[in-house]
Amino acid sequence: MQEQEMPRYSVLTQKNPREIVLLRGSGCKWRRCTFCDYHFDFSRDEAANFALNREVLSHVDGRYHHLEVINSGSFCDLDDKTMELIRQICKEKNITLLHFECHWMHREQIGAMRRYFAEENITVKVKMGVETFDAPFRETVMKKGITTDSPEEIARYADEVCLLFGLTGQTLQSMTYDIETGLNCFERICINIMVENSTKVKPDQAVIEVFLKELYPKYQDDPRVDILLNNTDFGVGK
Repeated sequence: MQEQEMPRYSVLTQKNPREIVLLRGSGCKWRRCTFCDYHFDFSRDEAANFALNREVLSHVDGRYHHLEVINSGSFCDLDDKTMELIRQICKEKNITLLHFECHWMHREQIGAMRRYFAEENITVKVKMGVETFDAPFRETVMKKGITTDSPEEIARYADEVCLLFGLTGQTLQSMTYDIETGLNCFERICINIMVENSTKVKPDQAVIEVFLKELYPKYQDDPRVDILLNNTDFGVGK
């Protein structure tokens, strides 16, 4: 990826207004999700990652006192200097609400991370990529690596979840169940529509059409539901 060509800072002004940054870390440690190639945005060069992240974070101005940090993996894939810089910028810009992403495999590290930012009176919200609450589909087709069938168990660690729609085998009933379960158990949900990428998993246009016709009109204005029809709708990535 050519870093200079990929937007890494954006401002979301509609639902849940916030600034968002796409940082770079050492890489997703799971890397087995059949549909995902975001993990290619990584480097083992910690110094280079920090230099890139410092430049991206320099654009944060704290206008909404609310920042979302994504990094094509989990928060714990970011180097310590980047994490400290995030905390410093939040303090300087009076950002009191901070979002991070986390894979289920790192759930036991979430508590310490929350406490680290709470030292500066920063509240952390954790978003987890669940993709669907149909556990057999999730683990056999998507290979997410989530070792519980219980949404309530996931909610012990995550405040928000990402859902992925547009795969063969999904139906109106399954997508409805995922949305309703997400809204019942979590503060917010983010619905991602599958797009063509370098994996073997391809978007199912028939499933996507069902979503667009039956569910998108119902939830497009819901303040607790983000919907990304394209993976770059937040203004970052490529």
